[in-house]
Amino acid sequence: MADSSHSAERRRRIHDLVLGLLARQGELELLAGDGAGIGGGGGDPALWLERNRRVVQRYQALVRSAITLDALIDQEVGRHP
Repeated sequence: MADSSHSAERRRRIHDLVLGLLARQGELELLAGDGAGIGGGGGDPALWLERNRRVVQRYQALVRSAITLDALIDQEVGRHP
């Protein structure tokens, strides 16, 4: 049970870090479903799929950054209890 509690706490911390990183990004890009969004390419599926791929990669980078920050914080707290 302690592991699931620790896991839930870590997930919450990472979630908070992701939200903080997103807030610093300025404009929030959303995935396009049909190419009708800004820069959607006028309905060309190849263009909006490529755009969606780039958007997802940016979000993945934010999540990886949050995970790294959380691990660094955990490491520092462990060194200086």
